[in-house]
Amino acid sequence: MRPRILLVLLFVLIAAVGFGVWWSYVRVPPLEHLRLGAATYADLPGWREADTTAALAAFKRSCAKIAALPPDAPMAYAGTARDWQKACAAATGDARGFFESAFTPYAIDNGDGLVTGYYEPLLKGSATRHGAYRAPVYGVPDDLVMVDLGLFRPEWKGVRIAGSVDGHYLKPYPTRAQIDAHPPRTAPVLFWSDDPVSVFFLHIQGSGRVRLDDGRMLRVTYAGQNGHPYTPIGRTLIADGALKRADVSMQSIRAWLTAHPVEGRRVMETDASFIFFRQEEVGDRALGPAGSEGVALTPRASVAVDPTIHAFGTPMFIAGEGLFVAQDTGGAIRGPARADIFFGFGPEAEDTAGKMKAHARFFVLLPDGVAPTP
Repeated sequence: MRPRILLVLLFVLIAAVGFGVWWSYVRVPPLEHLRLGAATYADLPGWREADTTAALAAFKRSCAKIAALPPDAPMAYAGTARDWQKACAAATGDARGFFESAFTPYAIDNGDGLVTGYYEPLLKGSATRHGAYRAPVYGVPDDLVMVDLGLFRPEWKGVRIAGSVDGHYLKPYPTRAQIDAHPPRTAPVLFWSDDPVSVFFLHIQGSGRVRLDDGRMLRVTYAGQNGHPYTPIGRTLIADGALKRADVSMQSIRAWLTAHPVEGRRVMETDASFIFFRQEEVGDRALGPAGSEGVALTPRASVAVDPTIHAFGTPMFIAGEGLFVAQDTGGAIRGPARADIFFGFGPEAEDTAGKMKAHARFFVLLPDGVAPTP
């Protein structure tokens, strides 16, 4: 009987480990179902005063992507690409007049949503490691495998994992702390920064511009991630008693990390997520990098949303903030009433984004004649 007992115990252990891996990396997070209610433009607080010009420019950029979709391609809860292609064809003239004539507003009735901000930082860098330039920014490692589980099971839509292959098995990729301790041998170093704190915030923002010590200006954008969930280090600083909850902002976190370089590394490593980048030309300096939709982000008009709920290209009105277009996403952006406003590039954008945290009513604009579906 002893071998049989050992076999059963081994099976239970394997099942428990397998469940742990599934729970940590594969399980679909609980969904808050979108609830939409009929609305009019008179119901949108501040609609008449909002400047919608930048939102129209952003929407036209989304239209270039929507035009390439098959006409019957679904646009989440808002009809098909054909419906949106008709609206795109009419996207001319006065911005407010266009939106009012081509779209019908709906209120997101999930209660007040959360609005935060992000920006494109500027880093100083060097193509070679020397002097103060010792903090690496990596390209994608050759052994990193990223998996979209939605391609395998419809119920896993929006769930992604990453790892490396060991024989015939996919194993978790190293955490931030492990990468810091043992740099990936197959990852190219795109540049060396003079400030590890700036590199950490580059990971959070997902893209940035780099002024190299030889005078060149480059842009690096998101290219991959190690598969571990993002953990806001503000929680760590609150738990450690380093900052009070009311005082937490991007500015206060950066100041604390800069003032405590040794302890700061431990705090940053409590966020196991690690981002890998690709190098690009800056292009139009007035625009941001390409978002998840694949179009250049428009400052104060592009917004990151949960793409498992909202289709890219959807105009979204946020009370007190204005009109935006869904063109990006992020690891912390989950739920029907959750948005991250792109504020652009430069010190002013950084300051505004770092302080942006508000609760507000959300509305979406859907092409006329389209009835939202569950």
